[in-house]
Amino acid sequence: MSAAALRATAQAWLASGRPAMEVAVLEHRGSVPREAGTRMLVAADAVAGTIGGGHLELQAIERARHHLAEAARRVDDRAVALGPSLGQCCGGALTLRTQPLTAASLAAWPEARPRFVLQLYGAGHVGRAIVRLLEGIDCRVQWIDERDSEFPCRPLPPHVERVCVEPVEAEVGAAPPGALFLVLTHSHDLDLRITEAVLRRGDFAYCGLIGSKTKRARFVHRFEQRGVPPGAVSRLTCPIGVPGIVGKEPEVLAVAVVAQLLQVASAAA
Repeated sequence: MSAAALRATAQAWLASGRPAMEVAVLEHRGSVPREAGTRMLVAADAVAGTIGGGHLELQAIERARHHLAEAARRVDDRAVALGPSLGQCCGGALTLRTQPLTAASLAAWPEARPRFVLQLYGAGHVGRAIVRLLEGIDCRVQWIDERDSEFPCRPLPPHVERVCVEPVEAEVGAAPPGALFLVLTHSHDLDLRITEAVLRRGDFAYCGLIGSKTKRARFVHRFEQRGVPPGAVSRLTCPIGVPGIVGKEPEVLAVAVVAQLLQVASAAA
């Protein structure tokens, strides 16, 4: 669950009057399942988010529900060593804070910094598969298509914005410097126009175009004819996805592409 989705869950639980505890990693040292700032919510019959799983999380949930059952719920800070006594061999240590979820505690949550900002062009099968994976990742996505009927009817998480607009290539200029772009529309001509707009910007961190090596060669030839700067053209990623993953099913392509986006974002961090 992304930080934005967890925040939305916390807001919904507060709005409905659902009692819950918040478990947060205050600080960490050494090798730990999740770093400082990680949170999860614990209600009597539900858990949202994760602090890393394993016996650490099981104990934290049990402790949170114990506090939830108390008449006077309190703030509880606890130092935890991830050694043999806990059944986890990470070797690090962390401090957990367990406290009641309140409007004040939620207001104190820092805004999560997105791993990357992505403009995703195309709401077809591959685009939908990619978005399903990105729903659980802290990022910011503008999902753009000129065909409103292609977007799913279900609600999208707060960090995924659906944009139905024409001409779609005009949205390229709205992305911040250093953004990532994925182009996988239903039309080669539209792919060409969007990709050219991205390449002419030049300040992108990643420009991925769905297609084969043959498609790349044809597009590069067109870009050269149109005077697109060669340095920008050389940074075009086509085919997309980390190499070595075989398969053209939308779900397989989505895994390879999202892994590549995370690689790019990690290298830039």
